[in-house]
Amino acid sequence: MRQDQTLKRLKTIEGHLRGVIRMVEEDAYCIDVIRQIQAVQAALNKVSAGILEEHLNSCVITAIRGDDLGERERVMNEITDVFETATKV
Repeated sequence: MRQDQTLKRLKTIEGHLRGVIRMVEEDAYCIDVIRQIQAVQAALNKVSAGILEEHLNSCVITAIRGDDLGERERVMNEITDVFETATKV
């Protein structure tokens, strides 16, 4: 995902989140608030997946094709850490 696409999506999510905040301030129906929060989370997950895909297709491939074993291990550990963190949430 290109940087301009990422920023556009994040700004859209920011606006959506402001809407959720407004809903809470206005004491909106709880289930409606939860559904909107889930929509924000899904949108953030999509952005995160796009950034990860870009990282895998650039930085990780470069490291794997390179001669620096330490760099390969570092990049693979980063990816593992990202997935471990994601499963904790």
